[in-house]
Amino acid sequence: MLKFSKIILMTILLSITTQAKDYTKQKNTQAFINMMVQRYHFKRSYLNGLFKDIKFQRKALAIFNPAYRKKPKKGAKIRHYPKHGSWDRYEKILLGETRVKKGVEYMHKHRKIFKKVYEKYGVEPEYITAIIGVESYYGHNRGKFPVLDVLTTLAFEKNRRMKYFQYELKHFLLLSKREKFNPKNVKGSYAGAIGLGQFMPSTYKSFAVDFNRDGKRSMQTTADAIAGIANYFKKHGWEKGGHVAVRVSYKGNRFNAKKTGYKHKYSRVHLKGIVPKYGKWIYNKKVRLIKLDRYKYDELWYGAKNFFVITRYNHSSYYAMAIHQLAQRIKKAYRKKYGSY
Repeated sequence: MLKFSKIILMTILLSITTQAKDYTKQKNTQAFINMMVQRYHFKRSYLNGLFKDIKFQRKALAIFNPAYRKKPKKGAKIRHYPKHGSWDRYEKILLGETRVKKGVEYMHKHRKIFKKVYEKYGVEPEYITAIIGVESYYGHNRGKFPVLDVLTTLAFEKNRRMKYFQYELKHFLLLSKREKFNPKNVKGSYAGAIGLGQFMPSTYKSFAVDFNRDGKRSMQTTADAIAGIANYFKKHGWEKGGHVAVRVSYKGNRFNAKKTGYKHKYSRVHLKGIVPKYGKWIYNKKVRLIKLDRYKYDELWYGAKNFFVITRYNHSSYYAMAIHQLAQRIKKAYRKKYGSY
């Protein structure tokens, strides 16, 4: 569940061979080990063994500490993006025809699982498919970073989110103990997210499910991943068959009349002059105003409760809109090819 701007940033970071580092020599690591031993009854020798041989993850650290980023060569051209058009660029990367086509294939291949999950959780298959499509490209890109090494580097090297990554490292070790796997054998994202839906370790305990009943809760397994995402949505208030978003019209080309984004809610009676662009939209609850910055104008949408639920997966209005639009394109293409699911 990672912000897409950081994914783009990964493409410009320095490529460097990781080096082994003994983190047991650091005071903050020893304090962490003491806590895990006293509170969660880990063996000190086991933790010392894990942290004694960690491969330092410079590329991951560069995301959260600018000092580790590659400096441009002298005279190198630095790409500057125009003031407007952030949604056009975002859309081009995430909503291409290939991603839609693969989404249709993925949803059809696993249609029996999707049906069972929908019956239990009430989350439409196209939205779960879209999450998997964006997070891991339908399982083809689950991440190549060793999760233990990444979380250890980010937990104990200076960066703006050290406390958060110590929290995730704790939950990753607890997860490995609970699910009985070797933490050194797990690969994931540059921030430690794991599996088809890129769950952070702390997310597993509350939301991961053993849907295939093999005795394990694994986001690496298709059935568990699909059900885990559905469970996440349901527990955050997803309304079965409910509205997600609708495009609206307004006067002018740039919208600055009201605060926009998923954090701000409005009663529609107070949004005079802002109306659904294509016909009626029967929804009586409060809405969010979602602004998408295009090169020549602002595109404006109403976001319903289900739109907000998607932002709980990733706290970004752009991310949630990409999921919504990808889901709708997958649904339309699926029905055209296979009929109703």
